[in-house]
Amino acid sequence: MKFLVVTNAPTLKEGHSYQAYTPYVREMDIWSANVSEFRIISPTQYNQKLLKSSFKKQPTVTSIPSLNFSTVVSASLSVLYLPIIVVRLFMAMFWADHIHLRCPGNIGLIGCFVQVFFPKKLKTAKYAGNWDPKAKQPLSYKLQKWILSHTVLTKNMTVLVYGDWPNQTKNIKSFFTATYRDEDRAQVDPKVYTGDLNFIFVGSLVAGKRPLLAIQIVEALIEKGEKATLSLYGDGVLKPELQAYITKNKLESVIVLHGNQSSETVKFALKTSHFTILASKSEGWPKALAEAMFFGVIPIATSISCVPNMLDNGNRGLLIQPNLKPAVMTIESALSTTSRLEQMATLASDWSQCYTLDLFEEEIQKLIKS
Repeated sequence: MKFLVVTNAPTLKEGHSYQAYTPYVREMDIWSANVSEFRIISPTQYNQKLLKSSFKKQPTVTSIPSLNFSTVVSASLSVLYLPIIVVRLFMAMFWADHIHLRCPGNIGLIGCFVQVFFPKKLKTAKYAGNWDPKAKQPLSYKLQKWILSHTVLTKNMTVLVYGDWPNQTKNIKSFFTATYRDEDRAQVDPKVYTGDLNFIFVGSLVAGKRPLLAIQIVEALIEKGEKATLSLYGDGVLKPELQAYITKNKLESVIVLHGNQSSETVKFALKTSHFTILASKSEGWPKALAEAMFFGVIPIATSISCVPNMLDNGNRGLLIQPNLKPAVMTIESALSTTSRLEQMATLASDWSQCYTLDLFEEEIQKLIKS
């Protein structure tokens, strides 16, 4: 099978191998293991720091320019690039047996238009953003969702989305992602919620993840007499600002920025944590929550995207407002009933341990062979 991936994610040549953003590579390794020929059409330049890995099955890469409409100059260049991108997309899709779109994104949007001209081709799309029909999103995102959902314009398509949403077309399939395997499943020992409480944050230190709010929540709980610590795993542009806040408020003994760490280090930290905080502004499928829940860590998260589904509307975790005082009040209220917390941890683990890499691989094989 000739498998084509259309994506915004840059594919970078390092020596004799192609590399890309590590979580994306891990997923594409699963897709590409089921095909004979693997091609990616994407930008091939990126001037920022990126956590990257090599593809196990090396793809053939068709390079296209990046699109950027943030300034007048970049927008003008992007308009000039459009014919080149469209022609290369047509040629690549004509070659392919299976077209796989990665959305949302500028390249994904163009791919949505071009795939209309290939109604008999087998197609899938991974929509990694927020599929919530009521979410406030850019027009380009809404347009991609509309085209992908449209069963007349878009034929032979399975669109993988996060969460269960009402009134969806036959194109749409609720999906998931996974980190751990069946062999990683283990009985979660009950945790004690009346002593020292270990909080964890796993994610990029960027404004969209609100790491400062996580720090302030734990700080407020300590001020109210709780014995709590917070470990933050991840890196990003906010790291100097967050470290300055920790130092200024003399929190070094209870709040620590660990930076990027290995998956095994994070896994060990999760096993010893009581709560994970992720008060994001937007998410697709927040793997940080699912990974924590796998080990019975109670998620504390904002009610966005598919998060309410993941947390069963508060039965498998705490849904908070993105404001300090009400968030702290929600957590304080939960801490007063340890039996509820124990039940939450069990339900969280039971749910997350259903979604393993083994199941993910089986589902991908079905999509490839359908």
